[in-house]
Amino acid sequence: MSGELLAFFILALVAIVGGVLLLNLTKVVHMVVALVFTFLALAGLYVTLSAEFVAVVQVMVYSGAITIIMLFGIMLTKHDDQEARRPHSWKTIFVTLGVIGFFLVMYFSINDLSLGEQATTLHENNVLQIGTELYSKYIIPFELTSVLLLVALIGAIILSKKDDKEDEVNE
Repeated sequence: MSGELLAFFILALVAIVGGVLLLNLTKVVHMVVALVFTFLALAGLYVTLSAEFVAVVQVMVYSGAITIIMLFGIMLTKHDDQEARRPHSWKTIFVTLGVIGFFLVMYFSINDLSLGEQATTLHENNVLQIGTELYSKYIIPFELTSVLLLVALIGAIILSKKDDKEDEVNE
């Protein structure tokens, strides 16, 4: 067993445990911390797959920005901390059987999967390759995504301005 395979299994285990904790924890801040561990483990998995650029973007965008936005959203919204009811035992059994079934389907689907000849030059200049593909073949979806984000930003500004005006009228 090589060190790369060992690192892959450890990072995969951390990602899975973080995801399971995210679903099972009751306090929202603890959920966000579990989400951060999952995001960081995924970034580590990207590094083991020789996708360093994607790993850095994963850490900066998801582990940094998205998590901070979630924490601010939690802190700025009104929410009652109520105890969550424990699910019924039949629901737990049903979910466990579903997870086991999903695992078996995935295992048998990819067990004898042949992907053909593996590319050997993917890890060389991967940032250059991403930039070349992004700005040549995928320039239209890239620009449409930027327009969509701009529209979402303008919509958020308009919604926040409406709330300010309503608050002034109510006071």
